[in-house]
Formats: sequence, C-alpha cells, structure tokens
Amino acid sequence: MQLEEKVVVVTGGGRGLGRAYCEAMAREGAAVVAGDIRDTGETVATIEAAGGHAIGVKLDVADMNSCQVLADRAVEAFGRIDVLVNNAALYGDISGGRFDQLGEDQWDRVMAVNVKGIWNCCKACVPSMRQGGGGSIVNISSLAATYGMPFALDYATSKAAVIGMTRSLARELGRDWIRVNAVGPSAVLTEGTDEFMGEKRDKALQVIAAGQALQSNLTTDDMVGTIIFLASDAAKFITGQTVMVDGGSVML
Repeated sequence: MQLEEKVVVVTGGGRGLGRAYCEAMAREGAAVVAGDIRDTGETVATIEAAGGHAIGVKLDVADMNSCQVLADRAVEAFGRIDVLVNNAALYGDISGGRFDQLGEDQWDRVMAVNVKGIWNCCKACVPSMRQGGGGSIVNISSLAATYGMPFALDYATSKAAVIGMTRSLARELGRDWIRVNAVGPSAVLTEGTDEFMGEKRDKALQVIAAGQALQSNLTTDDMVGTIIFLASDAAKFITGQTVMVDGGSVML
C-alpha cells in the first residue's frame, strides 16, 4: 500500500473527484479526513465498509476558522496530517458567460473558494506537517489554466493562480520537507462538469476529446493514480510541478 499509515485531508470530499480521491487513498492504506460544504456521509460510509478509516468534517474553505476546525479534527482523530489535497472549488456551481458579463459577486466567490481556500487550508494544515517532519500538498488546477477557457474567465484565472501558488509554496516550504505540486485535469466526467456544461455537455466533451492525443474523456479513475503518486513517498523529490492529466491537450 502506497499510503499506509499516512493521514490524508481531502477538501471537496463529498462527491465527484474529491470522493474518488478519498476512497482511492483509503484503499492505499491512508486514514482519510473528508472535508466538504456538502455532506460527506456516503464517502465515509463507503471507506468504512471497505475496512478503512475516515471521518467527515463540514468545511467552508473560504472561511479560515472552518479550515482550522478541519485541521484540528484531523489531528484529534488521527494524530497528525501528512497529506493535503486541495480539491474543493467552485465549478459546477457557477455560470459561464462572456468576460464582461460575468457577475462581480460570482468572480469574488470563485476567487474566495478556488484561490483563498487553498491558502486557508495550507495555513491550517502545514503546522502539523512541519511538526511531523514533512508532508505533501497536492493542489488541483485545471487544463483551463494552461490552454485557456473562453466564457469562464473567473474559473480559468483562479486555476492559473493555483499554479503560481503551488510554485511559490514549493520554494517556501521545501526547507520543511513539505512538497507542493499541482495537477491539471481536462474536463472530467463528474456531476460538476454536467452542471457547468448543461445542455452543451455532450458536444463540448466531444470537442475536448477531439483535441487530445488520447481521444477520450477523463473519468475519476483516470485521475486517482497521479494524486496517489504525488502524495506518496515515491514522489519524495518532486515539488513545484504541475502534472497535466489531460490526454495530451497541452504538452509542457
């Protein structure tokens, strides 16, 4: 097991990719803390039914106090934090549109969750990692940050910020042996993608797949291997990197 005896915090663990990460990391031996503004009961129940260890915590990543409660609960339940997966983001909950027609309130909410939320969670979880002698932070960015995403400037901008934050944190936290990397997926077949694309979903997914070297849309199963690798000791000398899991849309 690649994550045996590690304690992993996953934000946005109630559904979609976050839930897939939680369940996959538990199968690899990790004790999992699933944080989400949504209910995480099904995620925790599935892990426990398979013999794993998990707790769920109500979490609003835009609220620093909520993030601190998450970190405190993780330490209370499992003794420490080894891995933080910053997955929570506004995506399916937002409306697309031309850049000059996006609402200011939505712009601010996207930045508060997708950017400030990662900052908050790192502030809350890093002290435990430092005390334990190191750790791994995996930030979820997006193909939108590197390829460009029309009619979603707020989302694309927030995910570009995630890459910049990843690189800066990697340089700052290296002295503490805390690795910080990002993952940039293409559109993944999740509830969030269905909600964001709406009635244009099928056509949009066809166009995305056609632009890839590997012409198929990503599923949650296609993502978990990269997350587990970056969280594990197998990646102990990798930091500051953005791994594109996009079927070959962008080749860095």
